[in-house]
Amino acid sequence: MIRAINDRVEVSGPATVSDASTLLAEGVAALSASNLPVAEFDLTDVTIVDSSLLAVVFGWMRAAKTSGKSIRLTHLPPSFLSLAAVYDVADLLPQH
Repeated sequence: MIRAINDRVEVSGPATVSDASTLLAEGVAALSASNLPVAEFDLTDVTIVDSSLLAVVFGWMRAAKTSGKSIRLTHLPPSFLSLAAVYDVADLLPQH
């Protein structure tokens, strides 16, 4: 689930393959609604992660770039960082 508050997008609950399309669409909608150039995606309350979250994050990044914006990821779950390292894409993530 995604909740947008100003330039911050709070992501909560599971982030697995069954949630991916919803998370992608809600994140893109939050980016579209924002007038700010950078959106913070806060993953503090994400409970379960699988590799589909990587695809979702890259989708958010593409959507942001298309609209002349960018995203920043905060409070990444350790399991997500581990997956990013396994897939050798950790350096591509816009972390803060």
